[in-house]
Amino acid sequence: MTQRVIIMGAAGRDFHNFNVHFRDNPDVQVVAFTATQIPNIEGRRYPPELAGSLYPEGIPIHPEAELTDLIRRHQVDQVIFAYSDVSHEYVMHKASQVLAAGADFRLMGARSTMLESDKPVVAVCAVRTGSGKSQTTRRVCDLLQGMGKKVVVIRHPMPYGDLVAQAVQRFATYEDLDRHDCTIEEREEYEPHLDRGVVVYAGVDYEAILRQAEAEADVVVWDGGNNDLPFYRPDLHIVVADPHRPGHELRYHPGEANLRVADVVVINKVDTAGPDGIAQVRESIRTVNPQAVVVEAASPIFVEDPGAIRGKRVLVIEDGPTLTHGEMAYGAGVVAARRFGAAELVDPRPYAVRSIAATFEKYPHIGPLLPAMGYGEEQIRDLEESINRAECDLVLVATPIDLRRLIDVRHPVDRVRYELQVIGQPTLEEVLAKRYGLSG
Repeated sequence: MTQRVIIMGAAGRDFHNFNVHFRDNPDVQVVAFTATQIPNIEGRRYPPELAGSLYPEGIPIHPEAELTDLIRRHQVDQVIFAYSDVSHEYVMHKASQVLAAGADFRLMGARSTMLESDKPVVAVCAVRTGSGKSQTTRRVCDLLQGMGKKVVVIRHPMPYGDLVAQAVQRFATYEDLDRHDCTIEEREEYEPHLDRGVVVYAGVDYEAILRQAEAEADVVVWDGGNNDLPFYRPDLHIVVADPHRPGHELRYHPGEANLRVADVVVINKVDTAGPDGIAQVRESIRTVNPQAVVVEAASPIFVEDPGAIRGKRVLVIEDGPTLTHGEMAYGAGVVAARRFGAAELVDPRPYAVRSIAATFEKYPHIGPLLPAMGYGEEQIRDLEESINRAECDLVLVATPIDLRRLIDVRHPVDRVRYELQVIGQPTLEEVLAKRYGLSG
């Protein structure tokens, strides 16, 4: 009998699991996707152009709040959980909801979901959002380029617009970002690679993406999102851990799975974390993956004009996902504001409008700083208005992009950047050279 399936997701892993495992399987009928985490991604359809011949009308995408009703209405046999950066307790609450509604609950592993490449694949993932995966990926790309390799990055999906148009995307210039109407979240991940001359692929159909990327790459670098597992089977799996959140590496899904399978674990932020936090992360690694190579690193901050901060009322803007489902209460911007003598951190909540105000309501742990939310043009305009309504002397932007390219800010703006700096040995360069037989 045909199995009736729902895939729970957030416009990323869910589509990938469907494409590689369910799309052409006549023994399974995927009756719906559910969506959460990202605003305004429900109420659409996974289009027939991507869903394949078994789904001539595509597949509806419902809000996750309708899950129990969908299971009962469609007599669903199995629910696939396919999104990331959530606690183990959260996953089991969802499992209990599914079981109570009468369906089986399933998590899919590497054998079912990882694609094989004919080029070397270096995967950079993390145990939590905001651990420092992006700067680690940039460092890996720099090292491979320095070894004479043509590097192509494939980024974890962020398809929040026209899914057919976004099936396979290639970015080599800023004009490509504009042409594809990239969100702030996409630009934050793509622009730093483009600045280094690295081509970036992303989209929806990750087998088609891989085949195109392989044609121009010596090495494919998987730039993971959230704390998800790679979509491609890696030759070298690097996972970043955060000692500011010790213990999370064993309490979040699928971050713990990443930790267990890692070849290399980078303990980031050792310059700002306490020794007890670092020791706890090391003990977690020793317990579940004692064979992993452990690299210690920092992510030092660099400010365009440190003197502009002293004595000022500063509105800090931080990376959005790090603050929301990453659950961090601060980031590099707050660190820089305090380090360089800001008189006050301006609380943006009284000035927030519409979707930005809704973000603060949904994530009340966020302190006196502004998440750079921009999952679409409407939210970008809400962010712009919230910034310009704020009573401050300076806006300190700690996102990886210059927001002034997308919004008009009436206040003076200063920027914070951060890059990975390995401390001591072993180093990432030594690991890469050993794995690929290269010399720096």
